Amino acid sequence: MLVDKRAQRITHDPEPVTQLLPILPRLLAALPLWLLHALGVVVGWTVYLGSRRYRAYLKQNLAQAGFLDSSCARAAIAEAGKGVMELPAIWLKKRSRIVAGMREPEGWHLVETELGRGKGLIMLEPHLGCWEVAAQWFSLRHPITVLYSPPKVGWLEPLMRAGRDREMMKSVPADLTGVRALLRALKKGEAIGILPDQVPGEGEGEWVSFFGRPAYTMTLVARLAEKTGASVLIGFAERLPRGRGYHIHVERLPEPFAGESSVRRMNRAIEALVRRCPAQYLWAYNRYKVPAGVQPPETQDSGTRNQDPASRNQD
Repeated sequence: MLVDKRAQRITHDPEPVTQLLPILPRLLAALPLWLLHALGVVVGWTVYLGSRRYRAYLKQNLAQAGFLDSSCARAAIAEAGKGVMELPAIWLKKRSRIVAGMREPEGWHLVETELGRGKGLIMLEPHLGCWEVAAQWFSLRHPITVLYSPPKVGWLEPLMRAGRDREMMKSVPADLTGVRALLRALKKGEAIGILPDQVPGEGEGEWVSFFGRPAYTMTLVARLAEKTGASVLIGFAERLPRGRGYHIHVERLPEPFAGESSVRRMNRAIEALVRRCPAQYLWAYNRYKVPAGVQPPETQDSGTRNQDPASRNQD
């Protein structure tokens, strides 16, 4: 795989790339977290009020999941803005400053246990809380390779890579070369990080219930686990109020129901985490979109809910 020499230089230190970035992200990165989160609330509401599509996705997805309380919607709008405004600090500050004051993650012993098996570890981090900081914490203790999709805004990619390509932490694109890199890491007994609720491309997923509605869901996690024997854990970094930092949670996937597919089991695990911290899920993400070239699901919402044994046990 060809590697940009400039990208190689930022593997251990993001400073060279920051010189090439617009000045605003660097200025934001210097602000304290509490102030970034306060600004994020304003940003969240500005985007919500200014974008009809954003409002529609957020309202529809919250309703689909059963979160009808207006207070939950207001909190989700604010938390989404916080998630945007905290990124410059997480990507550009030194990791020691990012994780300063964070206590040992809840369930971290599971990580040590599963890595000790020598088969590799797949860490699932859905769009919940601050998924970026969870990988930063992990890389201070163990090597991790994280999968990412290049941003649509070109100048954001070096900023993203600056934060994700550091000592013991490597980012790889969501394509064939990236999947090969994930396999190599697992075969070495290392960890990989995946956003399991990212909508995959044609041929890379299947229609599985997510909060009672068919969602095109990646099969990559199941295939990697089957091929390598790697363990699968799931977690998220809960954003604490008033900029006090983050609390990372790590846990095993729930026990499978009879006849339940591994992909549906993964979605059910995500649903359980979201129910614990609904305001911090990225509700405005178009989770139910039909990717180009993919046949839409044949069943409607009610039919899927009735046919899915996992949904019957949850509802």
